Amino acid sequence: MSLSDGDGPIFAQIAAELANQIADGTVGEGERVASTNEIAAFYRVNPATAARSLTVLAEQGLVEKRRGVGMFVAKGARERLVHERRRRFADRYLRPLVVEAARLGIGLDELLGLVREELTSTEVTTGVKA
Repeated sequence: MSLSDGDGPIFAQIAAELANQIADGTVGEGERVASTNEIAAFYRVNPATAARSLTVLAEQGLVEKRRGVGMFVAKGARERLVHERRRRFADRYLRPLVVEAARLGIGLDELLGLVREELTSTEVTTGVKA
């Protein structure tokens, strides 16, 4: 991951990257997440910045501190993240898509066909299967 000034505060970028790792299962429930010092070293940031990123995740209920042991992914964290991201996905992409399709007179079958074509095209060009 590349950190840049244009994508918000660095601590927020790090927190987002760690949340992505939870969402995609790279770090599973109950697993230890990187320590403040490990995060600071990896991203080459001040330990206070790294700590702030973990605080953000703790405030969101995604990680929990175990005294003397470290931070661990909270139970249900992935499920909550995926649920919230799916909701945001629908709000940001699906609703506008459906509204515009209705304006253009595109029915459900035609819209689904367009989506299938796009998925197939994306799989061919990126190698990522949807």
